[in-house]
Amino acid sequence: MPTLPEIYAARVADGSLTPDRAQEAVLPEFERIRAALADPARKKLFRKAPEPPKGLYLWGGVGRGKSMLMDLFVASLDVPARRVHFHAFMQEIQAAIHQARKDGVEDAIKPVAQSVADSVRLLAFDEMQITDIADAMIVGRLFERLFAAGVVVVTTSNRVPDDLYKDGLNRQIFLPFIDMLKERMVVHELRADKDYRQDQLAGAQVYFTPNDAAAKAEIDRIWQDLTGGEQDSLTLFVQGRELVLPRYYNGVARAKFYELCGTMLGPADYLSLADAVRVLIIEDIPRLSRQNFNEAKRFVTLIDALYEARVRVIASAAASPEMLYVEGAGTFEFERTASRLREMQAEDWGQR
Repeated sequence: MPTLPEIYAARVADGSLTPDRAQEAVLPEFERIRAALADPARKKLFRKAPEPPKGLYLWGGVGRGKSMLMDLFVASLDVPARRVHFHAFMQEIQAAIHQARKDGVEDAIKPVAQSVADSVRLLAFDEMQITDIADAMIVGRLFERLFAAGVVVVTTSNRVPDDLYKDGLNRQIFLPFIDMLKERMVVHELRADKDYRQDQLAGAQVYFTPNDAAAKAEIDRIWQDLTGGEQDSLTLFVQGRELVLPRYYNGVARAKFYELCGTMLGPADYLSLADAVRVLIIEDIPRLSRQNFNEAKRFVTLIDALYEARVRVIASAAASPEMLYVEGAGTFEFERTASRLREMQAEDWGQR
């Protein structure tokens, strides 16, 4: 069985990967875990298995290759493993706990954690990020049981562990979970200078008008390039509500204008969205006027949040930014939004 450094080197040799020193530096940590899980002593009956290896908490800027390295690692394993987006996993856990409580189970976390532990040896989470108090209140006990059962956890995150659930409600209750992560996992920062997702968009058109079949075809192509055809959904919990992005993969989200601005979303929703994604594709932006004034106000708020968070925006629209809103109350305020939309089309946007 080839090692992780050997697998990586082969990908570099065949041209499917670009060599990156920061990525190469973390490969020994992945290989340490892979080799420990593959140890024949763990598979022999009537012998106490060795202690499970420490997991890995890989954090760093978006677009640096964390998810790609995770995929290489999981594909190399010969033990039961599951790779899942952290938000999706926690949704499943919340639903399972709710069902256990309905069934009269007093300590609902115990059987739910045991069910997970019985099915896998390793959990690989993409994008660990905790913003919901419901998750924050159960994640400590859940992971304590998973670790005790010998489950190894590997996760990526855009945040150092100490910044998880930062400024969250009752955060002091959450702090022991951070200590547990640092005790049971090696924390490694991926210090790559290059944002490979931004590189894929370098020199590419990112604002399409008119909003016709040609524009949709180009956006479909960009989506394919950025996601490799993979697609999941992402649920963000904002002030007790759920904001669902049905099309999402590895920091890239895609939504129609009316999905984002035609429903009762507000600044908190858009700030949470801007914090969760690196690239947002907004399709079918219409002309704006007094007839859709509320949608226009939400669009202004959305663009402000994306602008401040330096999110890359790809859009299809009925007109150029300057011609989207040309009559009715709010035209003066929209000038700033049009200017920001124009600025966000720059090739180096998001890297500044």
